[in-house]
Amino acid sequence: MARFVLLYTGGWGMGESEEEQAAVKAAWGAWFQEMGSSVLDGTPLGPSKNISDTGISEGQQISGYQIISADSLDNAIAKVKDHPHLKYSGQLSVHEILSN
Repeated sequence: MARFVLLYTGGWGMGESEEEQAAVKAAWGAWFQEMGSSVLDGTPLGPSKNISDTGISEGQQISGYQIISADSLDNAIAKVKDHPHLKYSGQLSVHEILSN
């Protein structure tokens, strides 16, 4: 089984009202339940900086990551097509983790 990293960008977070926050938490909980042991790791991320040979600049705003297992890139995409982050103006990019 291959491993894939999901990079989260955009999205409006947890919402402002208690009802919005409860809905977001419930959606994430349902997603984790559905994914089961396919979710291997992940966490929200904070601000970042890019470092290159020309200096330091503002980083891409990646709001979090998840590592999942799937049979293929197409299977990984199928597993996350209804991801709760997508329901709140967020985007996901799915990358296969290459073994050394």
